[in-house]
Parts: sequence; structure tokens; C-alpha cells
Amino acid sequence: MGGARSRVMEQQIRFCTTSDGVNIAYATAGQGPALVVITPWVGHLQFEWDHPNPRQFFEGLARQHLLVRFDKRGSGLSDRNVKDLSLEGRLRDLDAVLDALALDRFALMGISESGPTVMTYSARHPDRVSRLVIYGSFHRWPYAPGAMDPVLALIRAHWGSGSAALSAVFVPSGDPGNFAWFSELQRMSASRETAASIMQINTTLDVTPLLKDIAVPTLIAHRREDEVIPFDIAREMAGLIPEARLHPLEGNIHMPYFGDTEAVLSAIDQFLGESEDATVATIPSGTVVILFADIVDSTVLTERLGDAAFREKARELDGALRNVIREHSGTPIEGKLLGDGVLAVFSSARQAIEAALACGHSGDGEGLPLHLGLHAGDVIREEGNVYGGAVNIAARISGLSAPGEVLVSDVVRTLARTSAGVRFEDRGEQALKGVGDPVRVWAIREAE
Repeated sequence: MGGARSRVMEQQIRFCTTSDGVNIAYATAGQGPALVVITPWVGHLQFEWDHPNPRQFFEGLARQHLLVRFDKRGSGLSDRNVKDLSLEGRLRDLDAVLDALALDRFALMGISESGPTVMTYSARHPDRVSRLVIYGSFHRWPYAPGAMDPVLALIRAHWGSGSAALSAVFVPSGDPGNFAWFSELQRMSASRETAASIMQINTTLDVTPLLKDIAVPTLIAHRREDEVIPFDIAREMAGLIPEARLHPLEGNIHMPYFGDTEAVLSAIDQFLGESEDATVATIPSGTVVILFADIVDSTVLTERLGDAAFREKARELDGALRNVIREHSGTPIEGKLLGDGVLAVFSSARQAIEAALACGHSGDGEGLPLHLGLHAGDVIREEGNVYGGAVNIAARISGLSAPGEVLVSDVVRTLARTSAGVRFEDRGEQALKGVGDPVRVWAIREAE
């Protein structure tokens, strides 16, 4: 059985040329809809295929797809002596492979440092990418400037020498056989200077502004204890990509083909197996439950932290809140935001209350406490945003709340009083700016 499988799954390696004259080696295996995978950092198509762990992973991806991989410029079987190792150069490599195979529409996957490449391509070409998979990656480099200098020095000094310290960075918890393979991959894949240069460029990447433009269903799979890219980066990324879902995985090994590979493959198979016409989150019109969350005393915090530091913390919290909202079946509004707040809509009052409480915990955890308010009513959908008097009431109720507290209108309390599993503390009727009639407001409290 094993021999038959290997013959069926044997890869074919070919070459193409980029628009700037770089020869790129690419490989195909399997049959079915195309899945283009950009593997991490530096690699070698044949050497990786010959190792049982990577091969098992790639064969798993090719079970129901035409798997397409390639060696990026400067590495593997592609041209090694290349000066332009930039993100735009990597995109030219991808374009050349797509043109060589005449692929008009395909699923796209980026592993580790290839995430910014596939996110950029998906934002620019939503008509060609059917689904996007991001594994163990980042939209912005997660470490402070200079933090990677010791690793870069390690690469330049010990690349390909069998350094246990270097292997331990990228294959923690790996067995000695995996360490030995990773050391050999270094020797096979690229020069130490190329490896260090690519890593140096990675530390400058930030594609955050493009995330709102990714209009394809996106899976973000990330191991919770990943020792190369922190899991919090995946949470932030999932909150910033409109149609993203986060799939946490157990383990700390950065490379997907070591550790619990089957869990990674299962998540990807399930995601890619969904119909392209599967329903994705949309902003409903008509009656919905509206959540408004706003940072407490943002002006004071900006003065205390400094504008850049506050904006960075607020951006991270924004991503976390949007992810929490999606986890509770809500829809964060991706259009114009109100102040420093987040606006979201839900079809369930219970889920809206649960999401609001979770958002409050996230804000407290980040040191940016929130005002939180919920109201239910009709909304008007327009260009990715929602409008109407009900939205204004939710915002006004939010402004009445104490830091970290969730206030709801009487309408939400009526909808959720038998299902939410919380207590409602009466705050009486409140006059809201811009609202004609007083609104009765309730504070959410834990059930006794």
C-alpha cells in the first residue's frame, strides 16, 4: 500500500522564469483543485519531499488537490545568487509559477514567513484566490527592533553546522532526528548570508493596512505555544481580516510537519472542503442586537502612553475584540469605526451579552478598559457599515457604563432574561443625548 501511494503522489519538478529574470523551481503533486503552498523561509523541493515528516504533510495536502510548491528565489533548486529578496520579489516568484501553470483560480496557503506574501497577493487579487490558509504566520513582525540580532548572529555563524541552539529555535521539542534533518536542510537550501538576509527582511514586514482588503474566506491555524511566532499575533490577525476564522492548535513546534501534523491537516482539509458558496458572515439588515465598545479615557491614555504606544495597544486590542466577536457568532463592522470603539451586530441577545463580557475581560487584560453597551433595534446596511437610531442608542448606553461594565437596554434584557445566565441590575431610566425618550438601562451581573 505504501509503495503504491508513493508512486501516485510522486512530485514533478519544473522551472519557470520571473519577470526580473530569476529561474524558479516548482513542483506539483496530486490531482484536483489547485492548492498553492508557499513554504517557510528557505527550503529545497526534493530534500523536503524525501523526508518522511514533510512528505507526509505535503501528501496530506495533495490528497484532494493539485499541490503546487516552489523554491523561493535564493533557495533550493531556484537561482541562488539573487540580490532582490524583498516581498515584491517573492510575489514575482509566485506570479511566475501561476503563469507557468495557467492557474486562474486556486486556494493559497502561506506557512510562517510566507504569510505576508499570500496576504498581500490575496488583497490584490481577490478574484483569483478562492480560499486563503495562513499557518504559524504574522502580518507584522512581532518583536522589537534588534530583538532578532542574536538569532541573526547565530545564523551567520552556525548555519549548516549542526548547531543545536539554532535547531532548537525552530524545532523545539523535536527529536534528534528532526534536529539533524533541519541542520542538513540548512546546508541544502541556501547560503548563510541569504538565510540571514531573508530573516532580516522579515523583521521589517508589516502588511496590516492590507488586511481589511482580504475579501476571501481565510483560515488562520496557529499552535498555542508556538515558540517562533506568538499565538497572540494570530488572534490579532484574525480580528483584522474580515472573513477570517482562527483555529488554535496544540503544541509549540513552529513547523507544521513536525508535532501533531494530522491536527493541522484536519483543520485545513475541513476548511478547503467547504463549498466556495458556503455562507459567510454578512451584516444583517432589520432587527439585530448591537454592541458598542469604546476605550475609557482614550485621550488621557494617549497623553500618558504617547500617541504611538497607545495606537499600537489599541490596534492589538481591536484585533482581539473582533476575534472575540466572531467567536460568539457576531459580525464586527469593517467599515467606518466610531472613535476608538468597535461596533458589532448579533442575531442572538445571549451571544451578544457573552461577547460583551469577554470583550470587557480582553480590555482589562490589555490595560485598556472599555465602556460596553448593548441595544436591539432595526439597522440600515450601507457599504459595509450599519446606521440608524438603534446604533446611536447602543453608543450612548456604552458611554454610561463604568470601565469594564456592560450595560444593556430594556429591549436586550427582555430578549435575554431567560437564556443569558446572568443577572440584570436595574439602573433606571436614562436620558440619552440625541434620543427623544428616556431609555431604561440594566447592568449585567454574574448569576448568583
